[in-house]
Amino acid sequence: MEKADITIIGAGVIGLAVAAQLARSDRSVFILEKNQAFGGGISSRNSEVIHAGIYYPEGSLKAGLCVTANPMLYEIAVRNGIPHQKIGKLIVATNSGEIDEIEKLHENGRNNGVESLSLITKRQIAQLEPYVQAEAALYSPDTGIISAHDLMTYFLRQAQNNKAHLVCRTEVLRVEMETDGWRIFAANDKGESFDFFSALVINAAGLSSDIIANQACGRYHLHYCKGDYCGISGVKPGLVKRLIYPAPVKNHAGLGVHLTLDLNGRLKLGPDATYIDRIHDYNVAQEKAALFYEQARKYLPFLEPGNVHPDMAGIRPKLQGPNDAFADFVIRQDAPGFINLVGIESPGLTASPAIARLVKKML
Repeated sequence: MEKADITIIGAGVIGLAVAAQLARSDRSVFILEKNQAFGGGISSRNSEVIHAGIYYPEGSLKAGLCVTANPMLYEIAVRNGIPHQKIGKLIVATNSGEIDEIEKLHENGRNNGVESLSLITKRQIAQLEPYVQAEAALYSPDTGIISAHDLMTYFLRQAQNNKAHLVCRTEVLRVEMETDGWRIFAANDKGESFDFFSALVINAAGLSSDIIANQACGRYHLHYCKGDYCGISGVKPGLVKRLIYPAPVKNHAGLGVHLTLDLNGRLKLGPDATYIDRIHDYNVAQEKAALFYEQARKYLPFLEPGNVHPDMAGIRPKLQGPNDAFADFVIRQDAPGFINLVGIESPGLTASPAIARLVKKML
């Protein structure tokens, strides 16, 4: 690999979606991934939710790309047999004080172009979800779940069908600008180093995207925000059929401890949001089970303390710190032929096909 037309750093869902858009049989495209397989980072440690675009400020990339990509993702899933379910979501107000918050969300979502939203009453909630307790709710029928692994496999297959190459166990050490392109210095997991020239570079390195960007042309600093999950066991299968989210809390880093389902119907609580200094482990502390139970029982009265147990964790690459205002996705050509994708957290999975299309348009 002495010369490439396009090099994509990172083989998560964003890097693979971009590769699927850019790969052509007459173009050499390489996807470099430091882990032993694709999707080993953020893309494999999330709720696998297809978001509708409710929460993000009007006019933001997060809002626009999410709303655009939502129907695209369902179409891709249906056309290619990717496991998914359009199960819908309720954002619940458990007291009168929270009703104002879900009304604001309703207005925000409508301003973003999410036309399917509706505010529903306590009686309507009981008809949809008899085991959920709430005074009112915002109902989003276009929210769903998808197999992130199968989606990534689809994007990779599309890219490889057009002669793209995935190179795993290969870490980018630094990048340097040259005439008409970039020199990429990398090493494999055997400690063997090499370098090559690439006319174009797409930085989709997830949790390391700020480091890569700053070597080339950026001034970014990511904040690591850990999200723990707890599993639910010992409850009747099918008790809850939709995603259940609490009303949002002002200036909170996440969306509150919410109930998600996987494609097998397994119930999970989380993620929460805790800023950490470094990426050191994905363990979930035992005491999280009691904390999650206390938060979730407000809208899931059937839960018992023994039903909740520590499960998995993920880490978000946030551009905003603990007390900062909203920070949008960065999708920017910061230097000729070098596009940075920095701070691609939620709704990155949902937005992936629209992000890939935007990168193609930029080139």
